[in-house]
Amino acid sequence: MLYSIFKGKSHLFAVLSMIFIFVCVGCSIAFWKNNAVVSADTQHREWKDYGGGPDHSKFVDFKQITKANVSQLKIDFVYPAYDNLAYSFNPIVVDNVMYVLARNNSLVALDATTGREIWIHANLNGIIARGINFWQSKDKTQKRLIIFLNNTMQAIDANTGKSILDFGETGKGYTDMRLHLDRDTASLGRMTSTTPGHVFEDLILLGSAPGENPFDGPGHLRAYSVLTGKLAWVFHTIPLPGEYGYDTWPKDAYKYAGAVNTWGEISVDEKRGIAYFPLGSPTYDYDGADREGAGLFGNCILALDARTGKRLWHFQTVHHDLWDYDLTAAPQLITVNHGGKKVAAVAVAAKTGFLFVLDRVTGEPLWPIEERPVPKSQMPDEHSWPTQPFPTVVPPFNRQTVTVADLNPYLSAGRRDSLIKRINAAKVGLFQPLSDKYEVIAMPGSTGGANFGGTAANPEKGMVYVLAKETGSFYRLKLREPRITPLSGDRLAQAEGLYIQNCQVCHGADRNGLPALGSSLVGLAARVSASTFKQIINNGKGRMPPMPHLDDATITNIYAFLTQRRGGPGGAGFRGMGAGRTEANVPPGPVVDSGGVDLPAFAARKEVGYPANYTGPKAIYIEAHNWGEDAADVVAPAWSWVVAYDLNKGAIQWKVPFGDEETVTGGKNLGKISGSARKGMVVTATGIVFAVCGDGKVYGYDAENGHVIWSADLGRANPSGIPAMYEANGRQYLVVCSTGPLLDRTKREEDVPRGYIVFALPPKK
Repeated sequence: MLYSIFKGKSHLFAVLSMIFIFVCVGCSIAFWKNNAVVSADTQHREWKDYGGGPDHSKFVDFKQITKANVSQLKIDFVYPAYDNLAYSFNPIVVDNVMYVLARNNSLVALDATTGREIWIHANLNGIIARGINFWQSKDKTQKRLIIFLNNTMQAIDANTGKSILDFGETGKGYTDMRLHLDRDTASLGRMTSTTPGHVFEDLILLGSAPGENPFDGPGHLRAYSVLTGKLAWVFHTIPLPGEYGYDTWPKDAYKYAGAVNTWGEISVDEKRGIAYFPLGSPTYDYDGADREGAGLFGNCILALDARTGKRLWHFQTVHHDLWDYDLTAAPQLITVNHGGKKVAAVAVAAKTGFLFVLDRVTGEPLWPIEERPVPKSQMPDEHSWPTQPFPTVVPPFNRQTVTVADLNPYLSAGRRDSLIKRINAAKVGLFQPLSDKYEVIAMPGSTGGANFGGTAANPEKGMVYVLAKETGSFYRLKLREPRITPLSGDRLAQAEGLYIQNCQVCHGADRNGLPALGSSLVGLAARVSASTFKQIINNGKGRMPPMPHLDDATITNIYAFLTQRRGGPGGAGFRGMGAGRTEANVPPGPVVDSGGVDLPAFAARKEVGYPANYTGPKAIYIEAHNWGEDAADVVAPAWSWVVAYDLNKGAIQWKVPFGDEETVTGGKNLGKISGSARKGMVVTATGIVFAVCGDGKVYGYDAENGHVIWSADLGRANPSGIPAMYEANGRQYLVVCSTGPLLDRTKREEDVPRGYIVFALPPKK
């Protein structure tokens, strides 16, 4: 063939043309590869997203802070919180500007090298507190922050700090997050996510946090334009008729089933345009009688085309969840050596203690995941799934059972004896269905395993880091009490009057209780049922005398008043849809705006139930302790861990206790009992893993072996939020949000920094 090509000029021309084409193609490939590398490097050299960059690895490609000099890391400056609120915010840092939440729920833009205030947008009451979203145009002239406030999405000009008043589907500065969910908006409560989503190109990708009660809203996934605030696409996590997965639910379940939502962290593969959503369980979490079937897309890692919302693949980590085993931690996008080649993978850490490792493009497991038989539910109308997925090669990061031999040796004799009796009488183990006849002990429980903020990675090395919490749960079902109808208008005013007349003298106007008179009634619904409340009123309890003069209707109204979620459709902790721009409580400093945009008043939430034509079984049971009774220190320590996986091998490289537990003697590092999860990490290219712990410290671990090579005592309990790392003016900084109560009560508030603590190496002289 080559001979024939060279026989004539035309053939020579053809050869030259082919050579030219090959050269061009080669250049194009090289150009594409170089650009891909630049893009990949860029996302790890800025902290412009919640969790760092699009891949949510919390990895930074900075070289200044090393294992050799990390011991010199000191506080460089502190931006004070200026109030008594506790923040759990992950700062965003772009172009030497740091954006934080402080000063009575105000967004503040700071000089990232000094902490000097550039602007303050005050009084954003009802804003989600974990983070915000940043977007900028390619020429960097337009910059905006996307926030979620009182069930709305709003935009703030990052250059000026002012609300963008023509943003949103309304054209009046906001988008109502209750829309596009195929439900009556009046039936929906809070529909904004408790984490801020992710910006991809000109889209904001979102989950939601609709609640965990029966008939709470669906957790459909959505994307909106960051420029207009208008809907780009929606993916139905509870499928509609004709959609993939509809047959994994009862007929018409989409009309009443709730949740299946991403309230945790979204990761994005920018190069491929794939978004990875970790999804939670359907409601009600512990009674699935009305949702027979596997229930896609509950408890799935779901890969969607980020531009269109089209399903690419899914993997379900729990079928027909009955244990509240939501996926929340950020899926980690890594490259591993597997089967003799480089494989783009995604690693998903679950509350179950399992780490699922899948091909990032196809969803196929890198190592076998077996469907194994699990116990069958004995509850009426409950059809638990007969099998559950178990990874076979990658070991779990948590213990998954509790026996008498596992009990904490530091327990008192009385507590130990009590637990032995409970363990012997209970059914114990992973995927043991709940019952109203006996206790079930799950390890991990609903608050154990991995949770939001609890994963990080060195993506190119195939290393994944997990913050693990060894907390079990004691479960027992009971019949659900009739739902208390929310009060409004005259009935609400009458109930408040009844409280003032009969209860306020002992429990106070703020319901926090008065010394020696009455206990706090704040959070009553989580502790006392309506029937128990009625018994206490009728019979008295402790210092409280019986009040037989109150009839059932009055008692019911007082209970409803005490337990009703405040703030309209936003739910607890929100100020309602009527909130808007305000000049109240304006802090000192460069305030440029206050209160977000003006919002209309919306009607109170409408109670809903099963559709009129529903004839199937109903979910009538509730877990007696709401999310189970925490068993935080039942097993032998350690109770919290930092776990490093080498996923080139599918093995744990190291595992070390996380934090100090001071309540246990013996002089050993035993790991913090509680509060150590749901914090966050930063992983550096120089081989350090920084992690913020509930014991009030930030630690630096050697990424190779887990040895602590640096720590700093922040002096305050439960420092919260994901830390951030950034470079500015030639220096590398670590910033940690620390706004909790003092650990050492002998110290004065003003003597312990409270706010955003920024660490750096000493400046070069």
